[in-house]
Amino acid sequence: MAEPFFLKPYFQEKIWGGTKLHDVFGYELSSDKTGECWAISAHPHGPSTVANGPYAGETLDEVWAKHRDVFGNAKGDVFPLLTKILDAEADLSVQVHPDDPYAAEHEHELGKTECWYIIAADPGAELVYGHTAKTREQLADMIHQEDWQDLFVHVPVKPGEFYYVPSGTIHALGKGIMALETQQSSDTTYRLYDYDRVDAKTGKKRELHIQPSIDVTNVPFVAPKLDVQTKQVGTSTLTTYVKAPYFSVYQWRVQGELALERQTTPYTLASVIDGQGQLTVDGQTYPLSKGQHFILPFAVKQWQLSGDLQIIASEPGVKA
Repeated sequence: MAEPFFLKPYFQEKIWGGTKLHDVFGYELSSDKTGECWAISAHPHGPSTVANGPYAGETLDEVWAKHRDVFGNAKGDVFPLLTKILDAEADLSVQVHPDDPYAAEHEHELGKTECWYIIAADPGAELVYGHTAKTREQLADMIHQEDWQDLFVHVPVKPGEFYYVPSGTIHALGKGIMALETQQSSDTTYRLYDYDRVDAKTGKKRELHIQPSIDVTNVPFVAPKLDVQTKQVGTSTLTTYVKAPYFSVYQWRVQGELALERQTTPYTLASVIDGQGQLTVDGQTYPLSKGQHFILPFAVKQWQLSGDLQIIASEPGVKA
């Protein structure tokens, strides 16, 4: 299959969601509280659907299960990555995700290491990113005392920034942030604090997961140091944000023409977050525009991009 395949996203309603996925990307939404676009997903809670080619109409998990050669016969029971776009119309709950061993034992799925590329952020927008506790005992004490103001680390955020969020990191997107998230294909979240919000549908506060949060949080918090590298290729720019065990994440900033080729990874995921242009593979040209998502499978070794495009791309890491 020496051609890309494009994907139809799956949308998730969230208590903190809004309408920007329609307003900014033009997606058709069924709710004005849509928080997540599961753009490239094989997770059973929201698989995306192939829109073109011989597998049109199949979900990504079906293609992974039945046509593993498309992905270079990559190993693993589940497609390992998940790409989302998040619209935080309100603050997300403060949460933490488990690593692979804990998630396998307690949730029977992958752990969740993730990262964010900040597409947009209102003035004054903040993340929760880390905590101040020095020991697990101190962490537990501060949580049980609900000393949130002293426990959580708040970080101002601007468009164009990138944050790596390993499993065990206390974190939350704040109100007014839109982000593209690259993560392990997991839907396990331990909610630590939710601002005492009441779910309008149930009339109750959402469930918290205090003990699992204490169990899986990395103590002390050490912010990851990233070696972000940018290089100019003609009139275009390639940025490597992270090369991590579960994924590598890049930005392709195309202005004019850009030729790329895969080195060692079996497939590449790509999301157009701004602009328009064209993708050419094996002599065939595909129009690209903001909000499209596609996979370059194993058979695609080289491709060309042209136009004015901003693309966030990812590839599986050695642990994926």
